[in-house]
Amino acid sequence: MSAFSAPKGVPDYVPPESAQFVAVRDGLLAAARRAGYRDIELPVFEDTALFARGVGESTDVVSKEMYTFADRGERSVTLRPEGTAGVVRAVIEHGLDRGALPVKLCYAGPFFRYERPQAGRYRQLQQVGVEAIGVDDPALDAEVIAVADAGFRSLGLEGFRLEITSLGDDTCRPQYRELLQEFLFALDLDEETRRRAEINPMRVLDDKRPQIKAMTADAPVMLDHLSDVAKQHFDTVLAHLDAFGVRYVINPRLVRGLDYYTKTAFEFVHDGLGAQSGIGGGGRYDGLMRQLGGADLSGIGFGLGVDRTMLALRAEGKTVGETARCEVFGVPLSEQAKLRLAVLAAQLRAAGVRVDLAYGQRGLKGAMRAADRSGARLTLIAGDRDIEAGTVAVKDLFTGEQVDVAITTVVAEVISRLGVTGS
Repeated sequence: MSAFSAPKGVPDYVPPESAQFVAVRDGLLAAARRAGYRDIELPVFEDTALFARGVGESTDVVSKEMYTFADRGERSVTLRPEGTAGVVRAVIEHGLDRGALPVKLCYAGPFFRYERPQAGRYRQLQQVGVEAIGVDDPALDAEVIAVADAGFRSLGLEGFRLEITSLGDDTCRPQYRELLQEFLFALDLDEETRRRAEINPMRVLDDKRPQIKAMTADAPVMLDHLSDVAKQHFDTVLAHLDAFGVRYVINPRLVRGLDYYTKTAFEFVHDGLGAQSGIGGGGRYDGLMRQLGGADLSGIGFGLGVDRTMLALRAEGKTVGETARCEVFGVPLSEQAKLRLAVLAAQLRAAGVRVDLAYGQRGLKGAMRAADRSGARLTLIAGDRDIEAGTVAVKDLFTGEQVDVAITTVVAEVISRLGVTGS
């Protein structure tokens, strides 16, 4: 056994599972790119104050789950627990908001939260996210949600549902806050929960403990106290989703885990995952950019879990991704043949074909076993006599058919058989 292992709560993705990881990540990103979202790459760690101010000090993410440490310059930095605050910081810093609006960005990568590891909950989690910043338009909310829905469906995922609600705006939230606090302070809450109710009472509705959920079952919900503007916004979002054919369930008790959300909030849930049923979610954050020192511009976005989506696909008995490492496998039977097949491999790779070779001093049987394990469709076989004759044997591993092909036409023959149109 190795003397080292991966940190607790941090999954490795190795072949063949890594092919599915890449397919899920790229499939979710492709759905965003088709809707005009451009890629942004973000630092893995940021100034701790960015998350404390942006995410909210009353959240579990900030108060309990962040990986925070002092660097060698005694600056407090934090491994990013989520993506939105970093994107908004980058938009402000680089002046992207001074161009065409909305600024539409997408990203993928690891995020970090110190949680108790369990199925579907990791300390290093992989996400795909989008942010659309600068326009307060319910049609944009609906587009963001539809992009996530399309991403899941492009992977063949079916057994999920979209839950949606509105968290109100600056007009109605203060009155609702007072109403909710009045309800909560009448309960027999523990000290920590009461303190949370004082800072951000909606966080209490997000408490997963059964006793707290039972105590707050009759708590007032934001949907019953929306301002006219917030209600019109929510109704328009739903109308657009209806027009798109995106199915949803209104969940009045839905509370996202971060403080910056306003108006539209949503979550994608898959019951095949058990307790950790969320596979992605997001919402609108109208005050975040101003709070982080930028212009008073609104935003809407989501984060979709790559790890969770893989588990959801597994729960449905589905796989995605190309697990074969190559399409063509070269079997050289001499050093001269190895050099010639290596040149052919390079030519085929340049044409967009995935090619591997048998290395080392393998005999024909061992090399052919390696070819079978590679998942390749075609094998190129050559020895000294073949090279002297100017030919290479092309064997179809699916049908068993084998023919000798002139070296000068091997590339064209392989491309024709595989139907390659170029990379």
